[in-house]
Amino acid sequence: MDEVLVERVLRAVEQVPRGRVVSYGDVAALVGIGPRHVGNVLAAWGGDVPWWRVTNVAGVLPPDLLARARPHWDEEGIEVRPDGRGCRITAYRADLERLARDHARATAGLDGGHGAG
Repeated sequence: MDEVLVERVLRAVEQVPRGRVVSYGDVAALVGIGPRHVGNVLAAWGGDVPWWRVTNVAGVLPPDLLARARPHWDEEGIEVRPDGRGCRITAYRADLERLARDHARATAGLDGGHGAG
């Protein structure tokens, strides 16, 4: 995968504030790729960014990821939904306009011109 594209995804995730989440689709729209590509980038290279702040569109994570995310969510004040499958993304979603501005600043020096950051 293109190194600049990977870096754009990772920098987008780094801009998500503590206690907030976004969907894979939110990050994908920001970077200009598909949501599955965002998941692939995080699976391969996301260990050093707050990956637990990225969920599916419903705020759900697969059970194995949710188990790893829970300590981070607890620390950041992100409550798990009553069904135990994720968070209420509508309550915790980051401000996407601010995220776009922060991402544009964070990626200003990158080459490649991928996406709309």
